Amino acid sequence: MASERDLFSAGVDDLLARRAPLAERLRPRSLDEVTGQEHLCGEGAPLRRLIEADTVGSIILWGPPGTGKTSIAGILATRTAREFVRLSAVTAGVKDVRETIEGARSRLAFEGRGTVVFVDEIHRFTTVQQDALLHAVETGVVSLVGATTENPAFSVNPALRSRSSVFALRPVGEEALSRLLRRAAESEGIDADEEALHLIARRGTGDARLCIGALETAAAIGAGRVGVAEAARALDTAASRLGRDDHYDIASAFIKSMRAGEVDTSLHWLARLIESGEDPRFVARRLIIFASEDIGMADPGALTTAVAAAEALDRVGLPEASHNLAHAVIHLAKAPKSRAVADALSAALADVREGRTGAAPPTTATAPGHHPLGFEVPRHYREDR
Repeated sequence: MASERDLFSAGVDDLLARRAPLAERLRPRSLDEVTGQEHLCGEGAPLRRLIEADTVGSIILWGPPGTGKTSIAGILATRTAREFVRLSAVTAGVKDVRETIEGARSRLAFEGRGTVVFVDEIHRFTTVQQDALLHAVETGVVSLVGATTENPAFSVNPALRSRSSVFALRPVGEEALSRLLRRAAESEGIDADEEALHLIARRGTGDARLCIGALETAAAIGAGRVGVAEAARALDTAASRLGRDDHYDIASAFIKSMRAGEVDTSLHWLARLIESGEDPRFVARRLIIFASEDIGMADPGALTTAVAAAEALDRVGLPEASHNLAHAVIHLAKAPKSRAVADALSAALADVREGRTGAAPPTTATAPGHHPLGFEVPRHYREDR
């Protein structure tokens, strides 16, 4: 007979399950239910084969939020004959890691069973915590399954990474998100317009969890009825997110599109940065740097425009100053490009670092093409370049 404590715990678990967010209640229970990751979980896909054969070694699941990393790990837990242990990088310390490894070693010695250790948000593990896992992974005492939104090349110990296979999850496509939302609406009895579901899928940035959360919010706003208006209001409450990698990738794309003179693309990346909550002062600083580094004397007015946009941002603030930033972006993208300033400065710094220094010259009157200190001026210093 179940004890009173067991009955109480079961009751609490049941209550928590009913009150869990919709995205949690609809979490995939099989590989067939995983949305948008057919390259990993479809028929004959590599990760599916490993899971179905229970031969998963140490792996890292890398992908944006809401793409199914934790869900895949949960499915693996139900398909393996090995002990499955979950650790959270947020709450687990080195002591927890060592206790898990000792338990795995005892289990292997006395039961002949292996252990799979799942570490969610493994990029949050410190170097010491990752090092504590390394020997156990290396000797096969445990198989590691790590989930991360950060590029493992930068966030996971190289020695640990080299002993793991990295599987990259992709942002969920719009069509797949629409199907998922339709299924979610049907399962919850939500009366949702197709246009509303497509709107959520289009603006969901490939994040299935965000989309389902937006649907749940929209249903609450509309008392079970979700139209375009309710969907739009729900999406306004869902903050766009940029991970560390996204921040650098989008900033790089922003600069490259201005450098290529692609005005519309530059404005797209500007809009992405603004909507994601990026610090607008970062954008303004990049514009000022770009104006001298990539345009320079080919259009001296570009720097004036960039500085004016930064000053306008300080005085006006967002959202109004977004127009000033856009003004500067259009100017800089359309301006002629020249690296003459950057190249000349680089050459001057190289001269100083190589010891080409001396007393200040007595006069600035120097023959064209010659340096006051007596050596020939490199071509990239000259105004005629």
